Amino acid sequence: MAAPQSYFDDSHQLIRDSVRRFVEREILPHIDEWEEAEEFPRELYQRAGAAGILGIGYPEQYGGSHEGDVFAKVAASEELMRCGSGGLVAGLGSLDIGLPPIVKWAKPAVRERVAPQVLAGEKIMALAVTEPSGGSDVANLKTRAVRDGDHYRINGSKTFITSGVRADYYTVAVRTGGEGFGGVSLLLVEKGTPGFSVGRKLKKMGWWASDTAELFFDDCRVPVENLIGVENAGFACIMANFQSERLSLAIMANMTAQLALEESLKWARERQAFGKPVGKFQVLKHRLAEMATQLEVSREFTYRQAAQMAAGRSVIKEISMAKNFATDIADRLTYDAVQIMGGMGYMRESLVERLYRDNRILSIGGGTREIMNEIIAKQMGL
Repeated sequence: MAAPQSYFDDSHQLIRDSVRRFVEREILPHIDEWEEAEEFPRELYQRAGAAGILGIGYPEQYGGSHEGDVFAKVAASEELMRCGSGGLVAGLGSLDIGLPPIVKWAKPAVRERVAPQVLAGEKIMALAVTEPSGGSDVANLKTRAVRDGDHYRINGSKTFITSGVRADYYTVAVRTGGEGFGGVSLLLVEKGTPGFSVGRKLKKMGWWASDTAELFFDDCRVPVENLIGVENAGFACIMANFQSERLSLAIMANMTAQLALEESLKWARERQAFGKPVGKFQVLKHRLAEMATQLEVSREFTYRQAAQMAAGRSVIKEISMAKNFATDIADRLTYDAVQIMGGMGYMRESLVERLYRDNRILSIGGGTREIMNEIIAKQMGL
């Protein structure tokens, strides 16, 4: 995959090379085993931290690098996806949805204690927004936090939380005020806090290598200093965080499609039928050409929104479009890849089988396809 020079510079290529070597050395030799075990070693966080991967995009004062460089993060994310496991990438990268609110809006003492540990891979960070009663309807979340002296008392539950089992820190969305988006706040909750417990590890269709859990809060007392940002202003923080998450999901979808296309091309060149490679048959040749075209359009549109974000522009409508378009293309290409490879595409030993399963969550996580369309329509004045 040739990266357009207008988006990526020499420093981004160095990041690509570094992350690619990390994936080849630390992940690829073990990924099939980790997928079957439905987890990867906790030590991988520390290795990724030591390699500087977790810190990309974060302030140097906390152990990060390339702060504000959107395409540094894109380059690293694309190379991590070369491991072929969306679950591992989601688990290793759960800090990227849990930590930004801490870095941007938490009190200095909290920020300075938490961020360096997470970026070093010594501690694991998760974001806890989704609840059993609803996921995309963030403005109506039910978990409540009541001020009680110098603490908040939290009651409620969360579900489908990535890194929920093994995380040490959780950025938790709670209701501190009245109904609607104006009563939502964010709190940092630490593992081991009395009244906070982690439920069972959830079994999933895909993303096997990531742990996903339920969380329970039963009169969980959290210090007031753990409030992230201003009380009752958490909804805006969550929405700002969603823009970066949606870009990440679009990048993940495009890379899922890229890997599916590469596996299909390899199969088309090597598989023989009726005395010649199957890629020589026009019906397959044209399908591969269409797959490549769809992916190229999706990737370029996603990069364009990343560039707009890097320039500080609002892309609420466009990033929602990019996420929907990229996940649609990934749906098509993973489906086509399994079809092209036939029976082998259905086997667990085949990468495309995993890509097909892992892909399915991408149009659901970070806001469903339907919610993206609601956002797009609202931005159009409808």
